[in-house]
Amino acid sequence: MILVFGGTTEGRKAVKELEESGKPFYYSTKGNEQEITLKNGIRLEGALLKEDMLNFCKKKNIRLLIDAAHPFATHLHQTVAEVAEILHLPAIRFERIFPSQHTNHITWCADYADAINKINVPVLLATTGVQSISQLKPLEEKGVKIYYRILERDSSIKLARQQGVKESMLCYYHQGENELNIFRQIHPDAILLKDSGETGGFNEKIRAAEELNLQIFAISRPTTPKIFTRVNGEHGLRRMVEKLLPDFYTLHSGLTTGSYATAAAVAATQQLLQRKGNGYILSDTIPENTVPIILPNGETIYVPVTYGKNNKATVIKDSGDDPDVTNGVEIIAEVSYLTDNQPNELIRIKGGEGIGHITLPGFDYPVGEAAINKVPRQMIQKNIISQLYPEKPLLVTISIPKGKELAKRTFNPRLGITDGISVVGVSGIIKPFSKEGFLNSIRKCMDVAKATGCDHIVINSGAKSEGFVKAYYPELPAQVFVEYGNFIGETIKLAQEMHIPNVTLGIMMGKAVKLAEGNLDTHSKKVTMNKEFIKQMAREAGCDESIINEIDTINLARELWEKIPANKIEDFCETIIHHCHNCCDPLLPDGKLSILIIGEKGDIHATVS
Repeated sequence: MILVFGGTTEGRKAVKELEESGKPFYYSTKGNEQEITLKNGIRLEGALLKEDMLNFCKKKNIRLLIDAAHPFATHLHQTVAEVAEILHLPAIRFERIFPSQHTNHITWCADYADAINKINVPVLLATTGVQSISQLKPLEEKGVKIYYRILERDSSIKLARQQGVKESMLCYYHQGENELNIFRQIHPDAILLKDSGETGGFNEKIRAAEELNLQIFAISRPTTPKIFTRVNGEHGLRRMVEKLLPDFYTLHSGLTTGSYATAAAVAATQQLLQRKGNGYILSDTIPENTVPIILPNGETIYVPVTYGKNNKATVIKDSGDDPDVTNGVEIIAEVSYLTDNQPNELIRIKGGEGIGHITLPGFDYPVGEAAINKVPRQMIQKNIISQLYPEKPLLVTISIPKGKELAKRTFNPRLGITDGISVVGVSGIIKPFSKEGFLNSIRKCMDVAKATGCDHIVINSGAKSEGFVKAYYPELPAQVFVEYGNFIGETIKLAQEMHIPNVTLGIMMGKAVKLAEGNLDTHSKKVTMNKEFIKQMAREAGCDESIINEIDTINLARELWEKIPANKIEDFCETIIHHCHNCCDPLLPDGKLSILIIGEKGDIHATVS
């Protein structure tokens, strides 16, 4: 069992990530102010002192502690660390994403005592929370007029008044409020804030203060006890839980080709520039033979790399439990100085061996470019620039030696990507429901289909059915035939979202009888054929009872082609299609949906519009 300490935005993120396991865990908050929905999690309220925490962990067989509490909850951090050490439990500190402290406009203070020594202004706005009021009283004694910004909730207001703060000196935080408005109302000479990270609104307060030319004082965040393994995002949290408690998630996550290409590019650039990165580091020492990379959501994770010769670096892709043909593939980056750079061009990204090339419109980059998608390119550029600060333009070449062979097992040939694999990824992480990756591929196929100028897309379940529908529509370009796998409903929704006017659904009997019952995801792990419903449809088609009784003997839906007499097969297919329309038509309200039921030999037995 896992015990999470939350009450913060990071706590919410931890809950969301852990809920995906479908397994129970405990979520502890000091008070009851945070509203959060728990499906598998069990809510605990009230502070846990050290002895209480020890006893609870023993009684409930806690195997992992996750501290997602506020960065300045130092007493709790220390207590969790001590309990973890006593009980020999692994502990994760879910930190916030913090901005760099290398900012000339900010006067950094080690603690409140240091701030009191440094602050000497007539009027101060303190955004450090209700708990800091007592610690700032010496400033009032020095003659500083302090406005305290606190949360507008009963417990905070009560505590402020108990510490002698007048109502006129209180201002309240409202989520989404423009910081400039409150600063202009108060007219402070300076603000005092805590290094509470991006989710604590640190950057917004700094920008507002800079615009009004206010002095800025900031309390540095406390040091994290060394027993913690540190993460600063939900993806890193999941990966660490998978490592420390392998049985908590049934399926494990992986990284995209874009993330691995980024890691290889950072490592190769380190070699060329002969220096390590200066990006946000999550541990005192970077694990050996790894590099930190910043994901699109801003969090940092570590990726294993192998440093080679001649400014090259290699990574091995781990897709987790996602069925990805590139799992285990070698990805290589080579970095050199760019000699023919364009104005303001700092990093050029090139496709090497095994990287496909775009031959059709509909992608982020023009025909002829390497099939390295927009987000991976941005990741490579951002990580090199923000970590290594290159002074000269660089050429980054990404290669996947087995890419050309692997591409034959992907959507690439139908997308018009030739001679290799694509470097893809949006979040940088592969969640182990193949659904996410598959739907991204469907969307990309539809982009390419639309780019042909054709207003008709034919969706089908796979290679077998696609061959049959292609023969049925010989006049249509190859790019408009899009595989849906099992995600019929999601694919039709995408067609609606992308304003595709005409959609034909080609479907074989096994999926058709599931869809007719209203199952928009026909995966065998999600749904099996319902013989009673099939018998109901057979009655609607006018089949007699002897035929209906035969349906009880089938093991596979394709056996229906043999059980239903030839003189009734068209009526039976029409009935199935009618039910399929009932559940699918509402998903495409602005388009026209046609449905084809495909026989085992490729004959189209029924079409209904």
